[in-house]
Amino acid sequence: MAWEDRTPFDAIEITFGYSEPQVIAVMRKQLKRHSFELWRKRVTGRSTKHLALRSKLVTRAYCATQYKQK
Repeated sequence: MAWEDRTPFDAIEITFGYSEPQVIAVMRKQLKRHSFELWRKRVTGRSTKHLALRSKLVTRAYCATQYKQK
């Protein structure tokens, strides 16, 4: 969920109990350094990763087709 750009950190916390700093620590540990740096650059300040920055019109935690069953 953390890798997905549209899933907010708040949804990760509700679902798994990991706060944003904890998610960042897990990503830092699990990803290669360059991959982590690219991810951080991509999600830092991104409105879709932070509910406070997200439009009030968006009421879901993830894209409707993200977990589409096959």
